[in-house]
Amino acid sequence: MGTVRNPILPGCYPDPSICRVGDDFYLVTSTFEYFPGLPVHRSRDLVGWEQIGHALDRPGQLDLAGVRSSHGLFAPTLRHHDGTFWLICTLVGQREGAPGGNFYVTATDPAGPWSDPVWIDEEGIDPSFLFDDDGRVWVHGTRQPPEPRWHDQTEVWVRELDPATGRLVGEEHVIWHGALENAVWAEAPHLYAVDGRYYLLAAEAGTEFHHAESVARADTVTGPYEGYRGNPVLTHRHLGRGADVVGVGHADLVQAADGSWWAVALGMRPYGGYHYNLGRETFLLPVAWEDGWPVFAPGEGRVPAVVDVPFAGEPRPGVTQGATSGLVRPDDVRWTSLRGPAQDFATPDGDGWRLALDPTTLAEPGTPAFLGLRQQHTDVDLRVRLTAPLAEGSGEEAGLVVRQSEDDHVRLHVTAPTAGGRTRDVVAVHRRGGVDHERGRVTLAAGPDEPLVLTISARGQDYALTAATAATAATAGADGDGDGEVVAVVDGRELDTVATGGFVGLWLGVYGTSNGRPTSTSVTVHTVEYLLP
Repeated sequence: MGTVRNPILPGCYPDPSICRVGDDFYLVTSTFEYFPGLPVHRSRDLVGWEQIGHALDRPGQLDLAGVRSSHGLFAPTLRHHDGTFWLICTLVGQREGAPGGNFYVTATDPAGPWSDPVWIDEEGIDPSFLFDDDGRVWVHGTRQPPEPRWHDQTEVWVRELDPATGRLVGEEHVIWHGALENAVWAEAPHLYAVDGRYYLLAAEAGTEFHHAESVARADTVTGPYEGYRGNPVLTHRHLGRGADVVGVGHADLVQAADGSWWAVALGMRPYGGYHYNLGRETFLLPVAWEDGWPVFAPGEGRVPAVVDVPFAGEPRPGVTQGATSGLVRPDDVRWTSLRGPAQDFATPDGDGWRLALDPTTLAEPGTPAFLGLRQQHTDVDLRVRLTAPLAEGSGEEAGLVVRQSEDDHVRLHVTAPTAGGRTRDVVAVHRRGGVDHERGRVTLAAGPDEPLVLTISARGQDYALTAATAATAATAGADGDGDGEVVAVVDGRELDTVATGGFVGLWLGVYGTSNGRPTSTSVTVHTVEYLLP
């Protein structure tokens, strides 16, 4: 027997969907405005997970241009049928004239390549597939009804799909409005055929503190559906805001080869008060069936801190749960950019990158020169060694960022040389609600071609931003402890979604911009380290 500690995917991996093919499990999560989109993870035993690719990884598949933070790719569902993987999702907030709404892509290899999107002519979000035993394919999703009876009421619809044409056919059926009257956002529906019945698993109450999961069943896929009198079958809202995990919901079920049942669901881990900087994460729960209904975490009724998996063995080499500490090389699958491919501005260079500055800034919904990693730990250092030969008087900047959105982020950036090229400033700027506020500034005795070391040190909700010349950092010792001057310490409670709105956790990354001016400047990012203290 093996064990796994929750969450199984720490950091911003929300809206998990899972399926099994043979002995392997595959899992996909939402990515919103980040590119490449929809990471695909694989596991042999639900314990060790490895990311094997992305479903959306080339510019021609999807247009994310202009999509603002916390919009973009919402709530994918992953299924496998007859040798093909099917992934259905929603694109939200696309620019006028660009394709948007619900679509699906397919692949014979989950590592890719995946097909171009097939768009589905149906409104709403959170679509899902059911491949029925009779060969029919059913698409279902959630939307607001034409005449809602209460604020934020939604309805779940189901309709048959013709896989040969990609078109919905036949009559549409509305099958669910939520388990409770006045329940808002009945969403994330998944249908399953189990022992001759059809089960509908759906979230409700919104993806925040009151999030809950309910279940209904029917004798036919189109209903009518009977709600379980034990609903909700999964929630943490009764535990209060001081619980270790809150907002649990958006679940998906899978059956293992040994016949056991499991669920993945999202949840948030607050710290430093009711704030969850790591975003919505993926958790694992055992499921049992009693009296024809699923029971989540039987005997416990909540997300367990540690899950026993009877068929799990020792973790395989190269398969890890979450981020590891150390150097993050260019071929690491965790790297993300914004709305477009990193190769437009970044070229791998040894253990780091050659980063071409771009006029686009982090305050714009474009594709700035940005490379980021999810923050996956409450205590972590992101340390970067870079050489930034910025043009004097150009307004160019390069450095690190703690990113929530265009309107809310913290930058630690190098400015162009001053004093005849002998010194340069490193500045900390906190952008709050769309307004920049300088939080600190230090002057380093460094010319344009001298490497610098910039560090973001998160310790709970304190984000310390430090800067040093490479020579100064080297004298601090191999572990880097105590190197550099503290430019500012920022309160992370002003950066999470509780404070700013939206749906994503924090990203830590490197960036460079000419602030709207044409430029030919490049920055050398020698190394990037994600370090656990």
